[in-house]
Amino acid sequence: MLPALAAAQPVPDRPRLPGIGAADPRRPVDLDQPPWRGFGRVQQELGKRCSGALVGPRLVLTAAHCLVAPRSGRLVQPETLHFLLGYDRGRFAGHGRAVSYRVAPGYRPDGQGPREADWALLTLDAALGTPDRVMPLLEAPPPPRTALMLGGYQRDRPEVLQADTGCRAIGTAQGGSLLLHDCAGTHGASGAPVLAQAPDGRWAVAGVTSGGMANVAMGVAVAAQGFAAALR
Repeated sequence: MLPALAAAQPVPDRPRLPGIGAADPRRPVDLDQPPWRGFGRVQQELGKRCSGALVGPRLVLTAAHCLVAPRSGRLVQPETLHFLLGYDRGRFAGHGRAVSYRVAPGYRPDGQGPREADWALLTLDAALGTPDRVMPLLEAPPPPRTALMLGGYQRDRPEVLQADTGCRAIGTAQGGSLLLHDCAGTHGASGAPVLAQAPDGRWAVAGVTSGGMANVAMGVAVAAQGFAAALR
């Protein structure tokens, strides 16, 4: 059984959003406070939008499927990708355009997997990642029932960062390469980091959001160990 969400509220009478479930615990967060200071919106010039976060002075972590063109089904050119740091209703703390990106070896933009390859690192033309904005990575997936948080720019409210701050890890799959969790998040949260507390107490990236289940608050993230080597 999934843990209860004390702050959950019933979803209004409308079609249920994938990844949310019968109650919606997501709330807007303060972008001036950690750990949200490194979050931003990733968007294509073709209109597709996702979430991402700074993991280096010029590096943004997101999902590889966020780089796929909606019509052609192919990876877009780097210069058509933008990162809007701290985006909030048309305003943002910084802007960077991708000059290159790296996707996981074996990633297929046709949607045929593998799921554990659904990560990407964008290199920006501007250094936006000050020390208080860059997110550290966890070296191993958190154990079941570890407290997590997930925030992103989601389809129902794409102009603000909404977060589920009371969710937990469920376990892992694919030999530990995937992190399963009960965080609420729908379309647009793809690419957002799933956060867990590091031993020093800071919130760190436990994984990058790849997808969610249809009618429950449950999702899948690529565990941070799968892309940590790319940052070294």
